Formats: sequence, C-alpha cells, structure tokens
Amino acid sequence: MDMDNSVVIVGFFYKAEKITKDMSVSNQDIDPDSTTGVEDVTDGKEELIKHCEEMWKDMEECQNKLSLVGTETLTESNAQLSLLIMQMKCLTAELSQWQKETPEILPLNEEFLVSLGKEEFQKLRHDLELVLSTIQSKNEKLKEDLEREQLWLDEQQQVLESLMVLHSELKDQIVTVSESRIFNELKTKLHDIKEYKEKLLLALSEFLEDHFPLPDRNVKKKKKNTQESTIQLITLHEILEILINRLFDVPHDPYVKISDSFWPPYIELLLRNGIALRHPEDPTRIRLEAFHQ
Repeated sequence: MDMDNSVVIVGFFYKAEKITKDMSVSNQDIDPDSTTGVEDVTDGKEELIKHCEEMWKDMEECQNKLSLVGTETLTESNAQLSLLIMQMKCLTAELSQWQKETPEILPLNEEFLVSLGKEEFQKLRHDLELVLSTIQSKNEKLKEDLEREQLWLDEQQQVLESLMVLHSELKDQIVTVSESRIFNELKTKLHDIKEYKEKLLLALSEFLEDHFPLPDRNVKKKKKNTQESTIQLITLHEILEILINRLFDVPHDPYVKISDSFWPPYIELLLRNGIALRHPEDPTRIRLEAFHQ
C-alpha cells in the first residue's frame, strides 16, 4: 500500500467522525420550535449523504488501486525492513491527518463534566465487572482442577502406601522362605547323599566279600633274621576305601604307599582293570583313578 492510499483511508475515517460530531452539535443547537432549524437539519442530512457518497467513491478508487497493485512477496532478508517502511508510512499518514485536525474544546460547564464522568465510570465499572467475572470463572475452574488433582494425589498416596506394605511383607517373606528353604534343601540333599553313600558302601562291601574274599587272613612271612611274623591282610573293600579317602582328602597327592597288608593279587586286579594307577616314578605307590573328573 502506498502513502497516498493510506492518507485517503485515514482521512476518510477522520472526516466521517468530524461530520458526525458537527451534526450532533448542530442538533443540540437547533430550536425544536423553529421551522428554519428543521430545514437546516434537512440540508445537513443531504450534505452528509453527499459527503458519504463522495468518500465511498474515493474508497472504491483506493480499493481498485490496491487490487491492481497486488501483494508484494517479501524476501527473508528484506522482510523486517519492508515491514518497518510500511509502518513508517502509516504513521506518517496518521500524523499528517492529525496535523490537519483542529482540537475540539470541550465545554467546561458542570453538568457536562458530571455526565461525562458518569459515562466514563459506567464504562470502567462494566469493564471491571467483566474482568471480575472472568477471574471468578477462572478461579472456579482452578479450584475444580485443584480438587481433582488433590483427589488423584490422595489415591496415588494410598496406592503407594499399599505397595510399600506389600513390598515389606514380600521382602520379609522372601528372606525367611529363601533362607529356611535353602537350608532345608541342603540338609535334605546332604542326608540323601549320606544315605546313598552308605548304601553304595554296603553294596560294595557285600559284593567284594562275596566275589573277592581273602584266602587267608594270617599269612606268615619270613624276615631276614629268619624270624616269623604274622601280617594281618585287609580286604579289597578296605583297600578301596583307603584309596578313595586319600583321593578326596589329599587331592594334590592322592598316592598311597603299598604296605604289606595289601594282598598283591588285589593290587594287580585294580591295576589291570584301570581302577588304580601306579606312580610314574615310584612303583610302590598307587592311586585311585579319578572317575569323578
């Protein structure tokens, strides 16, 4: 929009306002009983209509000019500058129009000032009533929101307390149940293992006594000094028990020294069947094969 069009539009509004004020003043000054006053009023209305028609024609011409000019596409770099230029033109047109206007002097009589004050107070009261109504409605809404949020907070607090109680109960229950259950399970497993071990040893002992008996528990052996001594031989079950205990009690040195109480056929039987192994450097020591590894 160029400056001339802005001046025309602003001038249109100010001229219309001035004509309206002049008409209101003329109406106040007219004597209702005067015939001349009625004619002047009629002439004033015709003149006002004529002025309005002329200004309407000016408005149409301005509108046509604006439609022909069209909208300008502002680039990003010059957008702020173009906006400031347009604002400057509008303010310049408004300043020019105000410079052409003559300030209206209000009458200083008491009745006019009182009526004007009452009107301003009525407007202010109406505006304040609107503001008060708006604030009250907002306060009511905020109060409802606060009550709703407080209710939700109370519910969440109750849920939290219930969960804390449940968590405490479950924690105590888990600790108690886990400790007692693990202890009982271990105790039961240990008891079962001991019973199974006793059964295995008993079955092994019975099997060895039935199939591998000693030929004679008292074997006479001549010593170098030709004196005779009695050697007490041990059973195959006892030899295996010694080897097993040695393997588990001293795993880093599971070898057992072959004593005179070991019957040589039993040692040979264990070695040939892979049940026992001889020491690679000391043939007088044997160990049990680690079947559990």
